[in-house]
Amino acid sequence: MTPFIAEILGTFILILLGDGVSANVTLNKTYAQNSGWVVISFGWGLAVFMGVAVAGPYSGAHINPAVTMGLALAGKFSWSLVPTYILAQFIGAMLGAFVVWINFYSHYKVTQGEVEKLGTFCTNPAIKNYPINFVNELIGTFVLVLVVLYFTKPVVNTDIIGDLKIGLGSIGALPVAFLVVAIGMSLGGTTGYAINPARDLGPRIIHALVPMPNKGSSNWNYSWIPVIGPIAGAAVAAGLYLFLL
Repeated sequence: MTPFIAEILGTFILILLGDGVSANVTLNKTYAQNSGWVVISFGWGLAVFMGVAVAGPYSGAHINPAVTMGLALAGKFSWSLVPTYILAQFIGAMLGAFVVWINFYSHYKVTQGEVEKLGTFCTNPAIKNYPINFVNELIGTFVLVLVVLYFTKPVVNTDIIGDLKIGLGSIGALPVAFLVVAIGMSLGGTTGYAINPARDLGPRIIHALVPMPNKGSSNWNYSWIPVIGPIAGAAVAAGLYLFLL
């Protein structure tokens, strides 16, 4: 297992289970339909737990370009590894979304709502207000990256990874899962809390590519917000962390 493969696999598991819980709650005729935001928040937290548990020993389990960028900006991760990590994260996210589409294929066929279908792949704002939506994503990711910076320490398999110093996997999977649940419960209802560019853009691309009845738009006008907002939030978190040091 290389760090590149670990980031693909960890992000794949994150999106398979995360988009999976969104589909399970949203699509028609699943046993979990309409089970609500609490299920979605805990589902995403557990998805992070599983992804981090798998990838942690090999890559530090960033499974999120915003985390990778935030750690690099804070001087806790090598910039030379950033491009390959982000590429791996996008590959994993797209594969995860594709498998969700396969798994729920019959339920997409009997679900009429275009927005509901899109929401099983990527995020949409509850109230469309792009400046505020951008701030929502910035704040959520700021909390994610800042807390990660404060409760991580350099513990990974350095014989495998070389100059990697830190990542989500270095704190264990469970605290990260609780952090994601907390962000979802407290802040996530405004935009669906992407807080991860790969989590949103990768599945949005898959939504645009796969066939399904009454698919509707992939909402590309909004797609930049869950990409740029999390990166901005990570940068602010890294800057504050360095300032407070």
